[in-house]
Amino acid sequence: MKRGGWIALLALLAFALVIIARLPAAWVLPAHAGFTCTSVEGTLWSGGCGSLSVAREPVGDLSWELHPLALLTGKLAAHVTLVRDNANAAADVELGLGGRLTARNVRADLPLDPKLLPGLPPTLRGQAHVDLALARLQGNTLKELKGTLEAHGLEDVAGNRTVLGNYAVTFPGGEPPVGQFKDLGGPLAVEGTIRLSPQGYEVQGLVAPRQGAAPELLDNLRFLGSPDSSGRRAFALSGTF
Repeated sequence: MKRGGWIALLALLAFALVIIARLPAAWVLPAHAGFTCTSVEGTLWSGGCGSLSVAREPVGDLSWELHPLALLTGKLAAHVTLVRDNANAAADVELGLGGRLTARNVRADLPLDPKLLPGLPPTLRGQAHVDLALARLQGNTLKELKGTLEAHGLEDVAGNRTVLGNYAVTFPGGEPPVGQFKDLGGPLAVEGTIRLSPQGYEVQGLVAPRQGAAPELLDNLRFLGSPDSSGRRAFALSGTF
């Protein structure tokens, strides 16, 4: 191809990239029963979806900044933010071939409310903070976690409010995810391990009451059996996803 032909081809390619970059997001985003927005703003590369709902469940206001150079490596990458009432989250996400999803720099703050997290016990209240350097999924399987999950101001609001305390789980990375959890102050001294797998989770730990723990907590701890010489009782939990 002559020099003039190469110049024309490059000019056409540049023109096409400019057109794609300026495409209104509303022209590109799919519209079907499982994915809806009350409003769509911005472009394909930098836009927002107001009042996003998935499968008729409200999610929040989503915005994104795509990283077009990642397409050259066969990946779709973007910085995304999500806001819903007093909950917010942000992350750098990357979708690769084979359904591999990687999230980095994940930061989130949200209330522990069954309306936001339907799997929670309906009487549990508190605030969650997420600070993950890495979260990696393959399909529906969580393969790796690196960072910290915290819960603050936990309370059981059934009947009289019972203060439960503050807790953290730290995942050092590696596969499968194995985290160490401990209390950050409160009526219970807790430490242990949580293991995640495609089938579910396994929790093993030790717990002991601190001075001033509510009578309800002391009564519940008795179901775990007799304490050891340090006043700690062993406990184990497991479940499926």
